[in-house]
Amino acid sequence: MNIFKSLLGKVWQDPNAAEVVKIEMGQLYLVRPGNIRSSRECIYNEAIATIRRVPALDHNFQLVITRVYEDGDQELLEDEDETDEERVFLISEELEFHSGVTDDEPTFIWRDLDGDVDELYEFVASGTNEPTRAFFETCMYRAMYERKYKASADNTKDSDLDQFIWRPVTKARGKGGNRKSPKNQQHSGDLPSDSVDDSTVQPRVMPTKPTSPAARPSFASSSLPTVASQEGHIFSWNLEVEGFVAEREEVVIAKIVERTPGNFNYWLIVTDEDGDFVSHKLSSDMNPRWTQKISSFTWNYANGGRYDSWALQLASTEAYDAFKTAFAQCLWETLHGVEFRKAKPDEQAYVISSTTEDVEMRDVEDEDEDEEEVESELDPDEASEEEEEEEEGDAVSPMPQGERNSQLTIGYKGDRSYVVRGNNIGVFSHSSDDQVKYYATISKISTPKGKEFKPQEVMLHDQDTKMVLKNPLDPHSLFSMDIERGKVVEEWRIHEDITVDHIAPDNKFAQTTREQTLVGASHNALFRVDPRISGSKMVESQYKQYVSKNKFSGVATTASGKLAVASEKGDIRLFDTIGKNAKTALPPLGDPILGIDVTASGRWIVATTKTYLLLIDTLIGEGRYAGNLGFDRSFPANAKPMPRRLQLRSEHVAYMNHDISFSVARFNQGEGQEENAIVTATGQYVIAWDFAKVKKGQLDKYEIKKYEDMVVQDNFKFGDDKQIIVALQNNVLAINKKNLKRPTRNSLATPISSLQSRSSIVDSPY
Repeated sequence: MNIFKSLLGKVWQDPNAAEVVKIEMGQLYLVRPGNIRSSRECIYNEAIATIRRVPALDHNFQLVITRVYEDGDQELLEDEDETDEERVFLISEELEFHSGVTDDEPTFIWRDLDGDVDELYEFVASGTNEPTRAFFETCMYRAMYERKYKASADNTKDSDLDQFIWRPVTKARGKGGNRKSPKNQQHSGDLPSDSVDDSTVQPRVMPTKPTSPAARPSFASSSLPTVASQEGHIFSWNLEVEGFVAEREEVVIAKIVERTPGNFNYWLIVTDEDGDFVSHKLSSDMNPRWTQKISSFTWNYANGGRYDSWALQLASTEAYDAFKTAFAQCLWETLHGVEFRKAKPDEQAYVISSTTEDVEMRDVEDEDEDEEEVESELDPDEASEEEEEEEEGDAVSPMPQGERNSQLTIGYKGDRSYVVRGNNIGVFSHSSDDQVKYYATISKISTPKGKEFKPQEVMLHDQDTKMVLKNPLDPHSLFSMDIERGKVVEEWRIHEDITVDHIAPDNKFAQTTREQTLVGASHNALFRVDPRISGSKMVESQYKQYVSKNKFSGVATTASGKLAVASEKGDIRLFDTIGKNAKTALPPLGDPILGIDVTASGRWIVATTKTYLLLIDTLIGEGRYAGNLGFDRSFPANAKPMPRRLQLRSEHVAYMNHDISFSVARFNQGEGQEENAIVTATGQYVIAWDFAKVKKGQLDKYEIKKYEDMVVQDNFKFGDDKQIIVALQNNVLAINKKNLKRPTRNSLATPISSLQSRSSIVDSPY
């Protein structure tokens, strides 16, 4: 605890400072474990937690929770006789103060000394980092020390404060109980806090609730072939209590059955003594997510316009492993229409490994870095100013009505962003204060012969002086637009028999140079395009056609020009150059890949599917080529990389209440800059993963922001790992990554107030 000594010296030793420490954002709840109907009541939806000195009474401190009013709320309360603006608690041992985790957020918990014996207050410190949580907790223990001993805590050691750390009383377990319960079944109350990681499902045991008639399947599973069957407990996410609640108290049977044998039509069935009561068809839209630590599996189910979140906790580690393997195999067969046993052994291992979620422990960080992180969080004034500025970063332009924004591309040299809207392109400038301003409109895009078209794909070229356009009406050509003139000046005919389905720069940073060539791909071929040669612009010596029906769906290049190519089948190929066979071919999991990106070094690849991102480390870890990348050498057959799925947690999807449909994910990029974030979008939400944490195995470390309009595309400003340019269907804006929030009920379900008051902006083009 005393790693914060220098920081404590700043905030604790000034007796004239009324406030010792403050956490600027959170929610206050009253928890009544014995009350079924209102076990967790939200007292303040937005609040600040402060440790405050008691005036004129040395060595006494108060924990103060102050309500924060949203715009307009305070005026509504002015006429009330009494308002509940803050709650004050004298800090002492009797509070039994301790910390915990709720919905992946740090929490502080203490007794309600004025309530029943088991009633508790819980402050959910939304967005608070681990060092700040530890610092606040240390200050609470120091306050308890001073009250107890009527002396300063300045010279205390960690051991002096240990006595104030609350430890739950261990109660003897009764001999009775449900004879059907799995031997190692644990509920949230039995899980030690240090054994639960951020990705853990923490079910809350509640009385059973009746199953609606609609939940009962229309067919009986007892007569169908069963692939897997295991005991467990079933839970569903309850939006009111903000937690998983038990659907049944007794043990249930979870099984995977084949409804129409031979047709790879698999269903997940949950059965109790009355029969089947959950019946969900296996598909990627289930958003399946596995957590080995507590042998649990979560998924989503679209139920009449509502997206439910379910959790199944298997009876043992062995049951978990067996069920997970069977599920992965059946889902693969559903997507491929082929028996899993016909896949090669190394491909089978690759598929099964994609369901593994290994969460590494957080590395020990330098104490100075911890203190800097705490100081920045405890002094949010600067960040608040940034937030206010960011919310003003919208850009409005006088574009014609009717069409919607469809594509976004961000400049490399000229601080410009370009948004395609029908057959027009909006041009936006990046101002010095990191805002987006409407600059101009390039209207009525047309071929050199005057035939208008709506660009299907666009790419900046030649130091942002040109833009290469794909015309869906002429797939055998590319069109070059002079950006300064705002006019298409050239048609580049590629080949009479080869279509251009995708384009990419010669290398990751080619667009910052005068490089003239680029990479093209058809559904089954890769080639180089050189606009300087006469006639067909395809370089014949750098063209290679591969097996038919590859269905290439995206191309990305590294800083050295190596290529990662994805397909609609779901496989990924890594090339060291155009014109040769792939050095590495990674088998498909089954879901079509919508787009692909790669880090400048080529070490990491992120591929986007509809419901998850696939992250792959291309470093070869063993064998004769250990230390090389998969672009340069082939992986050993028995040591292919372990793909990692980046998914939204099922309970977050329940709050969002719509299906997942990711836009193509991108790393932040810049010459000489290390990638530290991955950004994508789905529906109304911008989502960014902390790449540093993801590489440590913390796959659900993402932050999010909701808009009232649908997000079309988003990407980082070139050379900047903080500014994200966002194209909505009818708006364009810039946002600082700091303004994204951890996913909670509030950040997912509540519209952003600043956009609510700007209907004129949202409804107008851009």
